[in-house]
Amino acid sequence: MGRVPDLTPERLDAEARALYDAIAGGPRAAGPQHFALTRQDGSLRGPFNAMLLAPGIGGALQEVGAALRYRGSLEDRAREIAILLVAAHWRSAFEQVSHEAVGRAHGLTDREIEALRMRDASAFSGVEAAVADAVLALLAGDLDDEAWATAEAALGAEVVFELTALVGYYATLALQLRVFRVAA
Repeated sequence: MGRVPDLTPERLDAEARALYDAIAGGPRAAGPQHFALTRQDGSLRGPFNAMLLAPGIGGALQEVGAALRYRGSLEDRAREIAILLVAAHWRSAFEQVSHEAVGRAHGLTDREIEALRMRDASAFSGVEAAVADAVLALLAGDLDDEAWATAEAALGAEVVFELTALVGYYATLALQLRVFRVAA
């Protein structure tokens, strides 16, 4: 049982309802749904329900997530590799289950997903390997000079910036999912 009740649309004040509408009617709701965004009662699943507790901060946070998923420069597979490594690192079941479904839709194989669960980058090559290596270094705490040089040469500074934001964002969600006891 989670620590936040399922906040259905009719229970929300105007500010929370505006955030709800931005999430439920935004880019996450458009196109194919690889995991359910809402429950049958209309409440939001995953980290989004708790975001409604503080709409000013929750709105800014969900916008960062939307920017990373829909306006970033990473290819879909590479982005999901990064997200799944963060989920594995923080043992975030909701992130893992949700983004394994997204990753499969973008072509990740069962073998690759199992490697990501083990935080093993050896299943990847090229840009995807560079992304995985950079994310693993970030999860360990930093990109030292050698890791920076490798990541910057393979990905460019813009993508390294995007990866630092992605790792921070999904680590934040993992913490919130854990604190609010959100089940997968």
